[in-house]
Amino acid sequence: MSSYTAISSEKLSRLIGTHHAPALIDVRPDDDFAADPRLIPGASRRSHRVVQDWAASLAGQSVVVICQKGSKLSEGTAAWLRHGGIAAEILEGGHLGWSQAGLPTVAAERIPRRDTHGRTVWVTRARPKIDRIACPWLIRRFVDPAAVFLFVASSEVEAVAERFDAAPFDIENVFWSHRGEFCTFDVMVREFGLSTPGLERLATLVRAADTARLDLAPEAPGLLAASLGLSRMYDDDLEQLSAGLLLYDAFYRWCRDATRETHNWPTNKVNP
Repeated sequence: MSSYTAISSEKLSRLIGTHHAPALIDVRPDDDFAADPRLIPGASRRSHRVVQDWAASLAGQSVVVICQKGSKLSEGTAAWLRHGGIAAEILEGGHLGWSQAGLPTVAAERIPRRDTHGRTVWVTRARPKIDRIACPWLIRRFVDPAAVFLFVASSEVEAVAERFDAAPFDIENVFWSHRGEFCTFDVMVREFGLSTPGLERLATLVRAADTARLDLAPEAPGLLAASLGLSRMYDDDLEQLSAGLLLYDAFYRWCRDATRETHNWPTNKVNP
């Protein structure tokens, strides 16, 4: 039976990918994780044994705690978080229930190694336009909300990746890059196991705008125009990224929820 301290997989799936999604904490022990080394999109692993040590890092956030079946480990961890004044729920049915519902999960092996602060670090070319804003949006919303993005000179991306232990993306001859007709965003959606209808639709828009194939989707010229406009508005790449995240939040919600909605200027005037 549902309670105010639990959330269903269906409800959580509607929150993931939005800007107000809760922090997801996977407290499965190593043996459970080894049996299924995949994560609910956006989740990070923490040990329930030291919840008192990491609880403060979640202050001010809403949290959903995930264990194997939604029982003792998540219940106890969530209770400790609430004791510390953090709004915490458990996932009903846990990771197992989520998987049995056929909802997407991310293979842990696809996620780059995290730094000492628990963040993934990525590096790409400076002055982003489309793919290099879309990919960070996807990572922040579905893979690692705390991800760090470094924008550097094109000629230095690979060297910076090596020296700073960062994952290079959207340059030639690296794993996270264009493949055939697909852009880097397409590749990330597929490699991370995030091929939902909404993200596949968004991937088509990104591919169309990023590779000058505007005929792939009637909305693509709008994405291209907005992206180029943002690049003219901001000299600082990180400021542009912050603004671009909101742009992709809007396009994603349209792709997921509003493609059939139309709009016209309403009028109640009576013809004479």
